[in-house]
Amino acid sequence: MSLGNIAVIPARGGSQRIPRKNIKQLNGKPLIAYSIEAALKTKLFDHIIVSTDDAEIAQIAREWGAETPFTRPNELADHFTGTTPVMQHALRTLTEQGLNIDKACLIYATCPLLTAEDIHQGYLALEKTPLSFSATTFDFPVQRALCVRDGKLQPMHPEHIGKRSQDLEEAIHDAGQFYWGTTEQWLTNPAMFSELATPIMLPRHRTQDLDTEEDWEVLKKLLMVQRPMNEKQST
Repeated sequence: MSLGNIAVIPARGGSQRIPRKNIKQLNGKPLIAYSIEAALKTKLFDHIIVSTDDAEIAQIAREWGAETPFTRPNELADHFTGTTPVMQHALRTLTEQGLNIDKACLIYATCPLLTAEDIHQGYLALEKTPLSFSATTFDFPVQRALCVRDGKLQPMHPEHIGKRSQDLEEAIHDAGQFYWGTTEQWLTNPAMFSELATPIMLPRHRTQDLDTEEDWEVLKKLLMVQRPMNEKQST
């Protein structure tokens, strides 16, 4: 049996801060549809799987071109479970169902600014490392961060507080969009933020968080500007 690639989109039903976030309508389509469409456009995947505990999410996912060959167990659908156990469950379940999986990409259901090209760059990076993930830069030098301890303001790193921004090392962080890995790496040691992984740098204007209603309104505006631009460039 030949090896194949899969995408796994985690989408549980119990989102807290924005209820039913994964299927909430965003500029005319359910949020999860954007991730499914981006995965489909890559033409990299033999199967695009949505891992969910929710029947309505599963139905909408299928309508937009994804597959839902299993129901995620309740113990992996609470507020505390990370995405690595969800991915490992998906890989083991699909293997038991007969799939022979080479590489797998976990794509969040909450990243409508993600493009097929971003995902493809992550795939190409696996030629050098067994893992890759989306990343972006901080918009301010983290070495000059402040904090309040015992009611008193103080710098977190006093040795850097007076330095110029251009004299400090640029810091990056996980952009929360996608995570690529070989099946072996996912199942044994998914040390995503280590020398085993390659960060795929995305511009900050395409890495909007989506945790609050304010985030949602900002994202709506960004999407109206950026999606037509991206579609025009791809034609």
